[in-house]
Amino acid sequence: MSKDGDKQDSNSLVETGSFVIGVNYWASHSGIKMWSDWNPEQIEEDLAIIKSCGMTVVRIFPLWSDFQPIHLLRGCMGEKVDFRFGEDPLPDTEAGQAGISEEMVERFGEFLDILEKYDMTCVIGLVTGWMSGRLFVPPALEGVNPITDPMAVRWEIRFVKYMVNRFKYHKSISAWELGNECNCLGDATRDEAYNWTALISNTVKSIDSSRPFISGMHSLSPNGRWTMFDQAEHTDILTTHPYPIFTQHCGNEPLNTIRPILHSTAESCYYADLSGRPCLCEEFGTLGNMVSSEGVAADYVRSCLFSLWSNDCHGLLWWCASDQNKLAEAPYDWCAVERELGIIRDDKTTKPVAEEFLKFSKFLKSLPFSRLPKCKHRAVCILTMDQDNWGVAYAAFIMAKQAGFDIEFQYSEQPLKDAELYLMPSVTGAHVMSRRRLDVLYEKVRQGSTLYMSIEDGMLSGFEKLTGLEPQSRDMRNHKAQITVDFPDSKSKEFSFEAPRRVNMKATRADILGTDENGNPAFSVAEYGKGKVYFFNAPLEISLSHKPHSFDVVDNPEYWRIYELIADDILKDRKVVKTNSMLAVTEHQLSQEKVAVVVINMFPEKVTDTLGILDGWKFIRSYPENVVESKEKNFIVTKLGKNAAAVYIIQVEK
Repeated sequence: MSKDGDKQDSNSLVETGSFVIGVNYWASHSGIKMWSDWNPEQIEEDLAIIKSCGMTVVRIFPLWSDFQPIHLLRGCMGEKVDFRFGEDPLPDTEAGQAGISEEMVERFGEFLDILEKYDMTCVIGLVTGWMSGRLFVPPALEGVNPITDPMAVRWEIRFVKYMVNRFKYHKSISAWELGNECNCLGDATRDEAYNWTALISNTVKSIDSSRPFISGMHSLSPNGRWTMFDQAEHTDILTTHPYPIFTQHCGNEPLNTIRPILHSTAESCYYADLSGRPCLCEEFGTLGNMVSSEGVAADYVRSCLFSLWSNDCHGLLWWCASDQNKLAEAPYDWCAVERELGIIRDDKTTKPVAEEFLKFSKFLKSLPFSRLPKCKHRAVCILTMDQDNWGVAYAAFIMAKQAGFDIEFQYSEQPLKDAELYLMPSVTGAHVMSRRRLDVLYEKVRQGSTLYMSIEDGMLSGFEKLTGLEPQSRDMRNHKAQITVDFPDSKSKEFSFEAPRRVNMKATRADILGTDENGNPAFSVAEYGKGKVYFFNAPLEISLSHKPHSFDVVDNPEYWRIYELIADDILKDRKVVKTNSMLAVTEHQLSQEKVAVVVINMFPEKVTDTLGILDGWKFIRSYPENVVESKEKNFIVTKLGKNAAAVYIIQVEK
């Protein structure tokens, strides 16, 4: 967002520090039928309300079955004979030969003109054949796989070529997109998914390379059929659609608490770090009032906006603009979660979440800088083979935030990033990491980095030499693991969680920091060259990812203290240090002498905390100003409202 509030350049979507605020749009009067039931006056009224909420970007969908309404006429024995509009031959025009409805295209152009009138831009989901649980494919292509069928792909290419050619000069378009969750259009192997993505991407970029090309996919993985690596090869921006009730490990606590709040940020960072591409939180919402009240939804989005922004996640687009309780057709008739999703009610009043978007937009404009520099990561979390990568990544991300440091992710078979601290959480299986990659990691530790590992049933070569522990035997627990850890500056803490497998160890040179219920070494540290290796003898992260309320502050072990201990060296150099585990803190270098610190309260109650400031630095001011209760030379006492956040400016003492 520009400092003066002007419309963004389309390429700002991919630039560090950029952040767009917007909404996914279907017309309030007709939902998915907005193109066939065209009402520009109603659409203009909708967009005026959306703009008044501080939103500048809408994601729109040229519904495939409306825009390319071709029928296939067949002859004897089902032989393909002709493609038509019903009984009418395709016109001898550019649109006609592409199977495109000129009427729909004219309406689409009118929509773009309305956007321009309101100084708004859009992301266009080109191949929108899947929407809200229902397929919308042209009649000629019903029953075929749109990803793999050659006939379907031929018409998709024609559709995409025509739409991009027709509208590439319109000022209201920020980005093109493959389409909405196209990995739901049909089953595909990884090679088929790769080839389809490449075809659509290359078609768009051959016509318009001036705009970013967005993935539009959800539920990507490092090693599935639709992977973040393959999407990154052919798109400029990856996307997440982080709905807690649909995402594994996420729907365990109230939305306005720490785990759900960090879901969208952790998943977006997970995609971006592994793929090497920026990631946009492109669909976000609560899925209706049965998941949370309107007030809780507002608390939730308030924290999430600040979290995504401070972690360089490029934006948040709410799903969706309007409630759709009055629409009778599918998918609204099918599914309750498709009816109460909007920021705008049926009576045209806005919900509390809309006010949060407006407040956040105004807050960004109040800051003395236009873009937030990316926070520096000094720790790398290595996700290994044979494990639940997302569950492990999510738990590690949360505990790092609670402990007060920031991590970035990488996959075990990618070239190793430089870091002062490496985490290999919940190592699983025999195919953990190739030897050549493991050798590089061991050498980084030998040269002075710190390595933390926890284990499920993983197999690692050179284990004793690395950890100073010699495995003796393995067995299975018939009860929860009970692990007691002695922390340097506090009493012993006991941790209890599910950890079925146990490796019985003998220390050869490791210092034992904790033991399990049988006195077996459970947490240790050993020197390795100039570095050191921490080892936790249980799958801490994957266990906590399955356990409800693992990260809450009430009546719960402080599992994050393990991360605080292993990160002690890098925490000593933080310019601002917090004490409350419900606060997330990121540091952003504005200049050599000035730093912006973002502090977010991920708890649905007011929090007061003392923020320590590193020697040689001093506090200047906060945004908003009313969050600081008192200040001294090396600390400030701050109070943040429930799920609230603030920016603190500090600078070098002169």
